Amino acid sequence: MDQPKDTSDPDVAAVAALDEPTRRRLYEHVVRQPEPVSRDEAAAALGLARQTAAFHLDRLADASLLDVVYERRTGRTGPGAGRPAKLYLRSDRHIAVSLPDRRYELAGELLAQAIEVSEATGEPVRAVLHRKAEELGEELGRDASGGIVETLEQHGFEPRREGDAIALANCPFHALARHHTGTVCGMNLHLLHGILAGLGDDRLDARLAAEPGRCCVRLEPAA
Repeated sequence: MDQPKDTSDPDVAAVAALDEPTRRRLYEHVVRQPEPVSRDEAAAALGLARQTAAFHLDRLADASLLDVVYERRTGRTGPGAGRPAKLYLRSDRHIAVSLPDRRYELAGELLAQAIEVSEATGEPVRAVLHRKAEELGEELGRDASGGIVETLEQHGFEPRREGDAIALANCPFHALARHHTGTVCGMNLHLLHGILAGLGDDRLDARLAAEPGRCCVRLEPAA
């Protein structure tokens, strides 16, 4: 049986870093500035000791909320120009935390790919969507470091073993599936077919089995 492992979420850790009030104020100050901010500038703007500002700015950088660059503010170069200042600016990293887990960006990417390929080739959008979802699922399965249960957990499905089957307690595309059930559930079905194929798991098969409060797909023993 697959055993779930600890999968600490760096996005959760990043959001938790902002729970400290001084750190949150420093983050908000840095992202409002048009140019990178030095430790001295941040400390003066918020009325903090330089050491305190430096500590919290580095914690924000460790959490990938801020990026660090080094520049000479004097404009001088060469010997005697002094050491470059350590400066902070907003990170390009996108951070999102959702409970239950939602993966709307993944769905949006698949749907956009399907539309673009369909317009270029004339192939029906739904057929392209199913193929792209299965290709992505295979990639996810090949890249997985564990078995089916761990892989499903990592991608937000909340698997629950029920005898030889696996029910999925969460749909990562919940809001979309409510309003576009056929499109999204078909995409999800092919995504899960692909994950099983990528893992090389021929013991299970993904099948549509809509139940209230659960994902529309269930993994049943293969015939």
